[in-house]
Amino acid sequence: MSIAEETVTKGTTSKNSKYLIFAIRKDEKSELKLGVNAEYVVEILNNYSITYLPMMPEYVRGIFNMRGQIIPVMDLRLRLNKPVGEKSLLVVLNYEGMELGIQVDSVDRMVDIDEDTITTIQSQEYQRFVLGMCTIPENEETLLILNCDQLFGNE
Repeated sequence: MSIAEETVTKGTTSKNSKYLIFAIRKDEKSELKLGVNAEYVVEILNNYSITYLPMMPEYVRGIFNMRGQIIPVMDLRLRLNKPVGEKSLLVVLNYEGMELGIQVDSVDRMVDIDEDTITTIQSQEYQRFVLGMCTIPENEETLLILNCDQLFGNE
């Protein structure tokens, strides 16, 4: 009997999903760990060129061309009211057929997280972009899970 079969026969239906963990600097000494379900991640880029668009909210940095497809770019730091860093990586997400590039300070790693361990939190101000929180199994760090519904939605 395989481990998966044992889990089903014992009545445990925990579901593990892969999450990409990335960081946003809160200040010079600390950072905020955020995660997004890996099924939404298309690509991670460190070399990209953004075309500025006038009359957009400050957090919308512009658009970029990814192999002929025009994708809007959001600075996640500004969206979460955090200071902007000097360098950034671009994480391209695809959520329900829409693509969006989000600028982050660094990408940490991919981890398996049991969906049952994610605790939902009350939404206030910028926290509406956070679906829930959990503890990263390997190092006991707190991870905030991004709410893609809100991230991709209009204000």
